[in-house]
Amino acid sequence: QVQLVESGGGLVQPGGSLRLSCVASGSIFSVNTMGWYRQVPGKQRELVALITSGGSTNYADSVKGRFTISRDNAKNTVYLQMNSLKPEDTAVYFCTCDADPAGWSKFFRYWGQGTQVTVSS
Repeated sequence: QVQLVESGGGLVQPGGSLRLSCVASGSIFSVNTMGWYRQVPGKQRELVALITSGGSTNYADSVKGRFTISRDNAKNTVYLQMNSLKPEDTAVYFCTCDADPAGWSKFFRYWGQGTQVTVSS
C-alpha cells in the first residue's frame, strides 16, 4: 500500500505564508502526478495545484501567482508554498499522488488524510 502524510498546516493571519509538505511512502514502484486539493465543509473538493514527474504544473485560477507547487522526486515528496494567504483559502488541504505500486505501469490515485489551513486574524 501507499501512504501519504501531510504536514505544515495551521493558523495564519491574512497575508501570511505557510508551506505544506507531503511524503509518499510504502509500496511504490514509480510516481507520476502529485498534487494538492482542498475542501471546505459543505462544498466539493477542489483542485489547488498539480505537478507531473517532469515538473509541469497546473494551478487553480484562485491561487495563481500566490501558491507554488514543487516536488523532490528522489524523496517522493511534494510541497505547496502558499503566500499572500486569504481567509477564503481556509480549508482542509489534501495531498494526492498517482503511483504504480507494483511495477505493472498501472497507476492508482492515493490521498492523504488532510491538513487544516486556517487564515484568520
